[in-house]
Formats: sequence, structure tokens, C-alpha cells
Amino acid sequence: QVQLVESGGGPAQPGGSLRLSCTASGSTLHFYTVGWFRQAPGKEREGVGCIGSDGGATYVVDSLKGRFTVSRDNAKNKVYLQMTSLKLEDPAVYYCATDRSLDYYCKQAGPTTIMDYWGKGTLVTVSS
Repeated sequence: QVQLVESGGGPAQPGGSLRLSCTASGSTLHFYTVGWFRQAPGKEREGVGCIGSDGGATYVVDSLKGRFTVSRDNAKNKVYLQMTSLKLEDPAVYYCATDRSLDYYCKQAGPTTIMDYWGKGTLVTVSS
């Protein structure tokens, strides 16, 4: 059983940056694909990006490419979401999720909500 905890959320200004962390416990993340998602108030949850188990494959949705980056440090059992040039439309609760054997799906199609293990989210706000 994998438990995930997101951290690093908080207030930011437009144009600012935040780095979110997703820390796993209960199992090593080494064999797991990890996805990032977000859900703004009144909106459906949407995929942000994902990363393959060895970090070799990453995917960021087109609308966020160039601003958001996904990386991982398997030695620390962590996955990161680096967010730069934050915009007023980026505030949301950001979630990480994971499951095994989804590297190919991540590379081809991005993060998927079929992942079994989810964190509780971290809130990101953006205001001037």
C-alpha cells in the first residue's frame, strides 16, 4: 500500500514559482508511475503531468508546457512539480497519484485518473 503526501503549496504571486513535492511512504516509488492533477473550485479534476518510474518519460499537458515540469528523486521517494510563471488561472488543489505499470500510458497520453493511490492534495493560490 502506498501513501502519498503532497506539500509545498501556498500563496504565490502572478509570475512567481512554487515547487510541489509528493512524498511516498509504505513502498518505494521506484516501480511506480506518478501523475499530478489539479482541481479548481467548481471545476473537474484535470491532469497536469506525469513521470515514468525511472524518470525517463515525462509528460506535461500542452496548456502547461514551458511553465510546469515534473521530476523525481527515487532515492528520496519523492516526485516534484515545478511551477513557474504562475498565472491567475493556476490556483487549485494539486494532487499526486501513483500506480504501477503505467509508464507507457503516461508517455503516450499523460496522467490518468485510473491510478489507485492518491494524496489528499495541497492548495495553491495565486493573487497579486
